[in-house]
Amino acid sequence: MPLRELATQRGLWIGPCVASTPLATEPAYAETLRREFNVVTPENDMKWALIHPARGRYDFARADAITGFATANGMAVHGHTLVWHNQNPAWLTSTAWPRDEAITLLREHIAAVAGHYAGTVAAWDVVNEAIANDGSLRQTPWLDWIGPDYLAIAFRAAAEADPQAKLLYNDYGAEAVNAKSDGIYRLLSDLLGAGVPVHGIGFQCHLAIDGLDIARDRASFARNLQRFAALGLELYVTEMDVRLPLPATAGSLAHQAEIYRGVLEACLAQPAFRGFQTWGFTDKYSWIPHRFLGQGAALPLDEHYRPKPAYDALRECLLAPPAAR
Repeated sequence: MPLRELATQRGLWIGPCVASTPLATEPAYAETLRREFNVVTPENDMKWALIHPARGRYDFARADAITGFATANGMAVHGHTLVWHNQNPAWLTSTAWPRDEAITLLREHIAAVAGHYAGTVAAWDVVNEAIANDGSLRQTPWLDWIGPDYLAIAFRAAAEADPQAKLLYNDYGAEAVNAKSDGIYRLLSDLLGAGVPVHGIGFQCHLAIDGLDIARDRASFARNLQRFAALGLELYVTEMDVRLPLPATAGSLAHQAEIYRGVLEACLAQPAFRGFQTWGFTDKYSWIPHRFLGQGAALPLDEHYRPKPAYDALRECLLAPPAAR
């Protein structure tokens, strides 16, 4: 039974980010997506630089191709992302916008993009990576132009554009209880206390085999999940991959599988858990080798779309009887 069916039986999302080019040109890519997953996230095609290339001009074609595929195949869409400090167009970042004009730009963009996909995108990463590793607000163009309230402005604008979508804050390096996750906790507590519509948190889980040790750190991850759930937030893993030194070995693949297993098991123990997503699904199309020299093999399927031990671990987790929560 594919992952899709197992996750659906539990009322969960499982799926990857999707690139528009292989989706359009490679039948095996599309067929694997259709068979194995019930949610997709556009990898790049909803980011500002691609979807809003000039002021007042939007290009929805690539993202529409992904959402159209999802709709045709009964898959949910997780939108990514409305506000980020990276992958922004030059027309936006080359100007020191006055606060009022920056607020107008932000609201216009969110109204146009979230409005275009209202009723199609089930959840949005509204703000991505706004907290630095020390727990403070990251220095971003939006913070410079508007100030700390840009986050509340963005979430409120997203709620106005699509009142039905789940609205998430998304970040990396915050899986365990640490300075960064403490900062995110303070941020989301404050936003919720001010009545800002935040519905969930996304833990990216970009992990290295020698980084977060789930056997050692799982208790911290579980405590972290619990405190965000106690705020009333839904919990999502949004971008998971586990990079390995290349070439991968049987031992490193087995270790990788246990990291995938540990993350999903910890999440399944939480009633507030809603979705498990990876950043890609086949090693053939992964950002890792381009960003981390000599590393790769980070995803559950290999470059030939064959299941790896990580895939088997995810499947075993979903097959196991739900534990009492």
